[in-house]
This record gives sequence, structure tokens and C-alpha cells, in this order.
Amino acid sequence: MAASPATSEPPAALWQTLGWQPKPEQLEQLIALQIALRQGNERVNLTRLVEGDDYWIAQVFDSLWPLLPLLQAERAGAQEPLQIIDVGTGGGFPGLAIAIALPTAQLTLVDSVSRKVDAVAAMVAELGLQGRVSLRCDRIERCGQAANCRGRFDWALARAVASAPVVAEYLVPLLRPEGRALLYRGQWSAADQADLEKALGPLRAAIERTMPLELPHARGIRHALVLRPLGPCPQTYPRAVGMPAKHPLGGSSG
Repeated sequence: MAASPATSEPPAALWQTLGWQPKPEQLEQLIALQIALRQGNERVNLTRLVEGDDYWIAQVFDSLWPLLPLLQAERAGAQEPLQIIDVGTGGGFPGLAIAIALPTAQLTLVDSVSRKVDAVAAMVAELGLQGRVSLRCDRIERCGQAANCRGRFDWALARAVASAPVVAEYLVPLLRPEGRALLYRGQWSAADQADLEKALGPLRAAIERTMPLELPHARGIRHALVLRPLGPCPQTYPRAVGMPAKHPLGGSSG
């Protein structure tokens, strides 16, 4: 039997580049998360981004960088406990990395694939995060209409799920009046921006800011878009299962 890969250390200067340094116990948890992800991957195809830079940069760093102000506020003791939902969590990112980095936050991780939800639940148990991280196996369209999710969250996040207009329809209904939605994107164009702005009209939301970043070690360009509600999201949204992706509000396919 082949030996398990050695646990990798984060690249030198990674935290300096991020602008946030994990405490020793948080670094231990991030390393334990890598091990748990590796083990979960043996049972279910969660992600290929498990080793070396794939894990530390494309998973951990990419999950955390758009939330740097929250990380810094938490470290300074100035951050109120947050309710955060990770939509389409897949192998547990960005949700599990955020749960480790924000130790007072409550996380809800949603995915429609039961095998992935079960694998991530096992990872949550292995990391001792059951008290702060809950799993929900459901379609996000149903989740967004559920009384225990709709209008409840300070932050709603989605990474590598669908086109921006589709993701916006998933996330905006989940937000509290002062909440924010975070869309993790790769490349971002003027046409993408126009499609998203068109979708946000009926959702009664707007783009608050767009943040570009080139990941360390030439791992690619990323964009993070923060959306804010302008008023209550109409009860119409999200539409029935499959409708947002089939007929995106922005006029482009998912």
C-alpha cells in the first residue's frame, strides 16, 4: 500500500500576503482539515485540490482573502458573531476554512449531493466543529424559501457554483437587511458585470464592490463581488428548482 502523502506546510510568506496570521491552534486545524479532506476524498470525489499549493493557495487562501476585513476585526475582538451560509459547499470550501478562521461564527454548509454532505459532516466531526457548523442537504432554491434560512444570514457565499446572475438569485434571498452576499469568481468582464447588474434589479440588490486579486505563485486571477440588499427580496425569488439556471435573470446561461 502506498504511503499517505506527507502533510504539507503553507508556502513561505503566505500569511503575510494574505494580511492575516492564523493562531497556532488555527494552523493546526487547517492542517487537520487537509488530512480530513484527503481521507474524505478517498470515499467521495470531493476535489482534486488537496496537496501543496493546490490546498494552501487554491483552497485556503482563496477562501479567506475576500473576507480579510472580517478576519482582522475578529482578531481585534471587534467582530460580532456572524451567521454565514456557504451555498454549494462541495468539499467544504470556503465554509470550513472560514469556520476555522472566524472562531465565533456560525456556519451553515449547503449542498444537494448527499454523498458530499455526508463526507463534509464527517470532516466537521473530525475537526470538532459540530457546535458551530451545520450541514444541510437541499437544493438552494428550496433553502432560499425555507423559513429557517430566508433572510437569516449576515453573509451568504458561493464559490464555483454557477454564473453570477444565477448565484445572485441563490444568495440574495438568504440575507438579513444589513447582510452581504459574496460571489467568488475567476475572470470577470464588462459583459459579466452587465449581466449581474441586470439580474440584481428584480432582486432589489446592488454591487457594493468588486475586488480583483492575483493569487500567489501564479495560481490565477480571482475576483470577489460583494452584493448588498436595497430592500426586501421579493418572495418570488429564488424561483422553483432549476429555473434560475435555466432562465437566468441576467439573460445568460449558467
